Amino acid sequence: MANLALCAWQKLELGTAITEPGNAAQLKTGDWKTLHPVTDQEKCIKCGMCSVYCPEFCIHEDSEGFYPADLFYCKGCGICANECPKKAITMTMD
Repeated sequence: MANLALCAWQKLELGTAITEPGNAAQLKTGDWKTLHPVTDQEKCIKCGMCSVYCPEFCIHEDSEGFYPADLFYCKGCGICANECPKKAITMTMD
């Protein structure tokens, strides 16, 4: 029995394991979130602080200079909304 337990991990499916360098972007991990960030572009000063503090690195500057979150990777933590100096980001359930 002990021998079976030691080798049981070899029979597991890989699931979401990162098995090769550079494939983390293939794992779209944001589909389980409850809340997601919405930016009020009237209030946004395009400072990029939301991008700096995002622990998932899913916020990037767009062609207009705003910083929308890529919802495929956003986990809905709300750090971007908390750190926004103009409170232009709100977390919503929509």
